[in-house]
Formats: sequence, C-alpha cells, structure tokens
Amino acid sequence: MNIMILGSGGREHSLAWAIKKNPKCDNIFVAPGNAGIAQIAKCININILNTSQILKSVREHSIDFVLIGPEAPLAEGVSDILKREGILTLGPSRAASQLETSKKFTKEICDACGAPTAKYKSFDAREPALNYIRNKRAPLVVKADGLAAGKGVIIATDIEMALSAVNEIFSGSFGDDNTNVVVEEFMEGEEASLFVLVDGENVLPIGTAQDHKRVGEGDTGLNTGGMGAYSPAPILDELVLNKALDRIIRPTMREMVKREMPYQGILYAGLMIKDSDPRLVEYNVRFGDPECQVLMMRLGGQILDALLSTAEGKLNDVKINWAKDHSITVVMASKGYPGSYNKGSVIGGLDELPSNSDFMCFHAGTEIQDGRFIANGGRVLNFTTRADTLIEAQKSVYQIIKTIDWPQGFYRKDIGWRAL
Repeated sequence: MNIMILGSGGREHSLAWAIKKNPKCDNIFVAPGNAGIAQIAKCININILNTSQILKSVREHSIDFVLIGPEAPLAEGVSDILKREGILTLGPSRAASQLETSKKFTKEICDACGAPTAKYKSFDAREPALNYIRNKRAPLVVKADGLAAGKGVIIATDIEMALSAVNEIFSGSFGDDNTNVVVEEFMEGEEASLFVLVDGENVLPIGTAQDHKRVGEGDTGLNTGGMGAYSPAPILDELVLNKALDRIIRPTMREMVKREMPYQGILYAGLMIKDSDPRLVEYNVRFGDPECQVLMMRLGGQILDALLSTAEGKLNDVKINWAKDHSITVVMASKGYPGSYNKGSVIGGLDELPSNSDFMCFHAGTEIQDGRFIANGGRVLNFTTRADTLIEAQKSVYQIIKTIDWPQGFYRKDIGWRAL
C-alpha cells in the first residue's frame, strides 16, 4: 500500500515509524514532514489545509490510504472532501470534529448523553461571563471555546485570574475565532488520557497515557503542548477504563449517531479520575502529542491494521496485542518555550543515536541546513524508550539525552515522576 500521513510533528514521525514496520506498507509519504521524518519517508511540501494540493498529491503518488495527524485539517473538513473523492481516509468529519473544535458542543453532548463532566456555563459575550465569575469561588477553569493550539485552557487559582482569562479570550489572544467562553468548576483528581478507535459504531481502546503539560519540574510553570509522557497510565486500570468506556465514550458515540454525525477516527479522551471514578475533561479528535509517541513505541506495526479497519468500518475484527512493557518520551525544547524562542541553532549528536524497537528520537521541529540538523520550533525532539518497567525506560531515556549537544535546548528531568 501507498500511505500518506498529513502533519509535520513528533506525532506524525512516530506514526510513520510504526506504520512502516507493517508489511502492508510499501511506500509512506508525509506532508509536509520534517528533517527527521525525511529519514524514513518521502516528505511532500504541500499545504495540508489546501484540499486541491492534497488531492493532486494523492493522485500523483497513487495513495491508497490517508491518515490525518493534526486537528486543523479535520476542522477544515479535509476528511470530508477526501472521502467524497473515494479516498480511504482516517479522520472524523468536520461536523464530528466539533468534539474538539468546540468546548460548548462537547458539553452539550455530555448533557444529552449523561456523560459525567465538570459543571459549566458558556458565554458568547464578555460582560455576562465576567459577572458570572464575580459570583463564584476559585479555583475555576476558563476555556476558549475553539482551537487554541493547546493553550486555551486557564486554571484560575483566584477570581482576578479568571476575569483576566475571560478578557484575554474575548480580546482575541487565543485566535479571532474564539468568541465564546466556557467557565467550569475545577475538578479534583488525577488526569490521564484514554485513546480509542471508533468506526462509527464500534469502539476499541488502544492505550492509556499520562502527559506532563507544565514546563517545569514537579508540574510547575506555564502550560505547554506537552513536555513528556508515559504509557500505560497506572491510574487507568481495568476498572476505571471500563467505567470510562461505559459511562463516557460509548454514550457520546451513540449521541453522535443520533445527531447524524457518526464519529470515525481516533478519539482521545482526557479524563479526571478521583476515587476510581472518571469524568471527562475534554475530547481531542486525533492522537495526542507527545502521547502518540509512547503509544506507537508500544504498538508498533499492528497499528496500521487497526487504523485501516477503522477507516473501513471493520473494527470488530481487530484485537490489539499488548506486551507487558512501558514507554516514556521526553521532549527537548528550545530555551524560552512556551514563550518566545530563537530558531536556527545547530543540534549535534543526532546522527550517533540508536534507532530500534526500544529507542527512537522522533523529530518535531527540525530542518536540515548544510547537512546539519537545525532547530525550527518550540518543541523540537522527542526521545522515546521502551522497557519492561517504567523506571528502566526512564533511566535509559535520560542517559541517551545526555549525549545530545544542543546548548540552546532544555528538557524536564522528572518525566514519569507521578507514576514512580
């Protein structure tokens, strides 16, 4: 098969790496990709929000299957257009993608199907939101309704912080499209991520993970796109997982069918767990990043069979074979991230790294200049290991990171601390 992945980050690098291990994969193309991805796949420099460019490339390269990595093309309806053209594609429709693109929509779905989540109120104007918050007690969670590159959620520890968050959102700080705000109660507990595949009707869990969103050790400092992750998530044991499937995931999917927008693709549920009871924090309509990296390290080539069966509506035929292993990924980012940072610094030591089923360095923000790897983003590299235990995986990953020569980069030294 000729397979195309849309995207350019560490998530897409790990997907290409895992899919390539499956003998069904003859050729793999990634659009637009990055310098690391170019080592294992053919990168195509196209705009993944431009459907005419995508369709032209699909035909030129005789693509049999398209996998959409990030949320932006799904929000733009790329999946709908590819499917209308008869191209086997994995990714929810634009309508179904509202589970990520609109916090208000997801809350309404939860209300309709009885899925447990935080109490909330949504607002389409600034003053009513501010007045509502003034009559509440902190902590509160303030969310921009639409996509905000992972930065549109503010956990306000006092009322002034919540009021400021509302003003920021309505002032366009998180994008001009964010003209609605959702204000939620603060949920106590431990957060974890559950990943499932959905073919419109059937639901198949494919792994659990926990990520570290904060920039600093001990989960302190500013929120980021993710500074590391590990899998499996100990708190998402079989009891909690089954509760999440029966009380949250499956009722949501039934409600989507009821609304004539059946969900087909990868679904990532962020869950808050307290006393073994999960509540929904949010849905994402694609693999998380960097959670995808640890999942792909554990799943390997079998992920392609599962993704194909999902796209073909045959998920009932799939069984995931798990090893009793653990995986961890540590993000190396440009100094200054998640604030302002410089691009263009040289990264040394990447050519000497191992590359096997127990270790991979997945690239997120790199390019090649004069034969050298150059940092070209905030989150730049994902060092990912697999071992029999989490402590072994953690020890291994940090030993390897020390071999990298990149003074302009930094990483957290405590990824996995919550589980360990």
